[in-house]
Amino acid sequence: MTEEQQINVSKFEIGDKVKGKVIKVEEKQVIVDVENSKSDGIIPISELSSLHVEKASDVVNEGDELELEVIKVEEENVILSKRKVDAVKAWDQLEEKFQAGEVFEAEVKDVVKGGLVLDLGVRGFVPASLVEDYFVEDFSDYKNKTLTFKIVELDREKNRLILSHRAVVEEEKSQKKKNILESIQEGQVLDGTVQRLTDFGAFVDIGGVDGLVHVSQLSHEHVDKPSDVVSEGDKVKVKVLSVDRENERISLSIKETLPGPWSNIREKAPKGSVLEGVVKRLVSFGAFVEIFPGVEGLVHISQISHKHIATPHEVLKEGQTVKVKVLDVNEEEQRLSLSIKELEEKAVPAVEEYELPEEAKGFQLGEVIGDQLKKLK
Repeated sequence: MTEEQQINVSKFEIGDKVKGKVIKVEEKQVIVDVENSKSDGIIPISELSSLHVEKASDVVNEGDELELEVIKVEEENVILSKRKVDAVKAWDQLEEKFQAGEVFEAEVKDVVKGGLVLDLGVRGFVPASLVEDYFVEDFSDYKNKTLTFKIVELDREKNRLILSHRAVVEEEKSQKKKNILESIQEGQVLDGTVQRLTDFGAFVDIGGVDGLVHVSQLSHEHVDKPSDVVSEGDKVKVKVLSVDRENERISLSIKETLPGPWSNIREKAPKGSVLEGVVKRLVSFGAFVEIFPGVEGLVHISQISHKHIATPHEVLKEGQTVKVKVLDVNEEEQRLSLSIKELEEKAVPAVEEYELPEEAKGFQLGEVIGDQLKKLK
């Protein structure tokens, strides 16, 4: 080492900020030409980045201009750090982002046990619970992926930087939900996707917000449990029944988007047609018979039997299956007149109930036949 080189090296002090140009990239270190100095500087691979680096060429290339900090002065060399300078700048910028609650993009550099690692000039960590708003089994696909983040914890002294992608997702969903709640109107018919089922109904996603379809609004027919009618993932049309913006609740109906049971009843049950139905209710003036799900018609007491009956209970019982004839259809008023009597033959009175005419009395059958035979001769 020449005296001139020694003077150049000795003029540096630990903590000095210098500029250098990369003149050689080796596997485990980088040689730089230090500005305003005849001495070269060395950046060990450990001082290139806040993250673990396999080879120096992953971080810098020949010709790169770098801002560096002196961390050690040896007899012949000055040892420099890129990491320290980057960290100071990074902490300043990150503190600004943290205070402002800023959302920014960053690339995932590594996947470790318990979360993701980012290089933001300093090492940033995203715990597994703060990656998504749902459980993720395997994070291997996240490496080299660019995501949006918010800083949730920053401690410069402890070199601690915690970030969250989940917070960004939840904020976006919350804003989207707010926008939908403000724009949605009662009576609207929307496309939706069944998200989850409960005993009392189905929650349907209508574009970023869930609404409830109560079990009574799933179908025109009686539904015992929602899973009998819909499944998770089903695409459905829903009508908005009500919107409670304050409590963020939306009531929906699938039933009201479906044709009603009385729709096209004239085609399904034309006048004169014969159908099978079930006696649902017996009242003093007749019987209500269900011929289609949700469609009941009245068999008036006078149309139940050819025989005179005082009450329908004399010949019918609830739950009984009967054949009926359609007498009249009124789709607008949802009324059907039915008859059981018209499908039954009128009973023929027994012979003994009739009296022979007066003049026929006293004649023998043989005499009547004899007279008829004479006429044929």
